[in-house]
Amino acid sequence: MNEDLKEKVIKILLNHKTGILSSVENNKPHARYMEFYNDGLTLYTPTKLDTEKVDEIENNPVVSVLLGYEDKGLNDAYVEISGSSSINKSLDIKNKYWNETFYKWFDGPEDPNYVFLEINPKTIRVLNMQGNPPQELNLHG
Repeated sequence: MNEDLKEKVIKILLNHKTGILSSVENNKPHARYMEFYNDGLTLYTPTKLDTEKVDEIENNPVVSVLLGYEDKGLNDAYVEISGSSSINKSLDIKNKYWNETFYKWFDGPEDPNYVFLEINPKTIRVLNMQGNPPQELNLHG
């Protein structure tokens, strides 16, 4: 694996928390803005268990995530991540990423409706790197 590229990707993930998650609904893309957290290259995004995105992912785990581009700079590198998603109900993850603002939607970290989508990348493309062509990390596993 290209370690320099992996470091670039992780830096983008750490510096950009809001991105676009696209899942598949009735064989069509369905995109929405989400808040992302990362552990290395694995992404986590909080959601309610009783939402349509959870149903979509249970029906088809293939997802795409765009993270990093901001209108401040046309030179901002960003990542396009293709992978598979699953529902993570682990209390460790729920506690690790709990944020006080989540009280708007959940009773607390132990709320059974508070879960995470765990996104395991298969391919990560880094785009818009100062005029350089896109670079790709392929992950197997």
